[in-house]
Amino acid sequence: MTFLLIAFVVFLVMGMPIAFVIGIAGFAYFSSVPYLNYETATQMIVSQSQSFAFLAVPFFIFAGNLMNVSGITSRLLGLARLLTRRMYGGTAQISVVLSTLMGGVSGSATADAAMETRILAPEMMRIGYSKGYICAVNCVTALITATIPPSLGLIIFGFVGEVSIGRLFAAGLIPGVLMMVFLMATTTITSRLHKFDPPRRDAPKLTWGELGDNLKESIWALLFPVILIVGIRFGVFTPSESGAFAVAYALIIGKFVYKELTWENFRDALITTIKDNGAIMLIIAMSGPFSYAITWVKLPVVLSNLLFGITENPQIMVLIMIGFLFITGMFVDSNVNFLLLTPIFLPMVKSVGIDPVHFGVLMATVVTLGVMTPPVGSALYTVCGIINCRVEDYTKEALPFLGAVMLELAILVFLPDVVLFIPNMIFGPGI
Repeated sequence: MTFLLIAFVVFLVMGMPIAFVIGIAGFAYFSSVPYLNYETATQMIVSQSQSFAFLAVPFFIFAGNLMNVSGITSRLLGLARLLTRRMYGGTAQISVVLSTLMGGVSGSATADAAMETRILAPEMMRIGYSKGYICAVNCVTALITATIPPSLGLIIFGFVGEVSIGRLFAAGLIPGVLMMVFLMATTTITSRLHKFDPPRRDAPKLTWGELGDNLKESIWALLFPVILIVGIRFGVFTPSESGAFAVAYALIIGKFVYKELTWENFRDALITTIKDNGAIMLIIAMSGPFSYAITWVKLPVVLSNLLFGITENPQIMVLIMIGFLFITGMFVDSNVNFLLLTPIFLPMVKSVGIDPVHFGVLMATVVTLGVMTPPVGSALYTVCGIINCRVEDYTKEALPFLGAVMLELAILVFLPDVVLFIPNMIFGPGI
């Protein structure tokens, strides 16, 4: 076990791409154990990609990219602007609302953060927001996409842990909306303190007619996560087939409803999808030998004994796990954390009576938060690079938003019914 962890840390510090870090570390361990061989390691790589359930991932990535070029994003942006125009920090509030609406479209926090920064940053800079604050609000609020279906993190967690993806999708709705409320409150407070973007006195009040007209334009995007959950619940399609449905839905809405999907847009979305899927599937495949090695050295048993030696209180144990996931998320890719840590932690939470769906939502939030924190957060560097913002400025402005996320997580840990209410209502009680 020591050799496996040392190899992993050394390759990570060297700056090697994460797929090769876990792949080479896994092969290095296989070479050091007489009972294992490279043939088994190679079989582990192949077997990782031989799952029908995992077909949902590439399909949902393609669907998200199609929706981004088919007019859905622009209509959701219009709805967000309408809802926030009389709020303090109204332009920043657009980012929070748009992330909530986009959660049912993109499923990717990094893609959402980058998209919103490109759209909103020029206007925010023009009216006086600082670069650090712009990057912080657009980046951290994208965390809402981690739980609003179809979250890629929830799909990977469900696939690896053999947890119902339909229940996970339903469980993410209330936490996603709750996080929106917490982050909007934080945006209001911080905007007031910085004197950013006070509400315009001449801004017209929102009318029901205006809201209705806007909802007519964006209703197809808003219905998407609802259709997914209802379709899975009543057996119209399986979670894997729901990914194919999402692609067909995006094509139909983009081409025949909004009429903005062209061959050029389709080609761009396809190219982006191929790149995204290539990176994710390489990580998934290379995690095979590493995951097998983790099981071989009985790391889940060692960590389980360690945690049970500290406490047997379920909530305290989950808080310790969250702290561990937060730290690892700062250094390791979120998809890798799902693939490697789900088999370790899930048996432990089950053993103390915690619903795996409840833990899955918590894990999806904390692990995704890692892409927004230094030193290696991909979303952090993406948004900072777009407007040439210093990481130090981002980190300072992000602290209040990170505090709000931690507060919301604490509520979810101690009040599991907040997470489980909708899945239990739709699918029946879990474990």
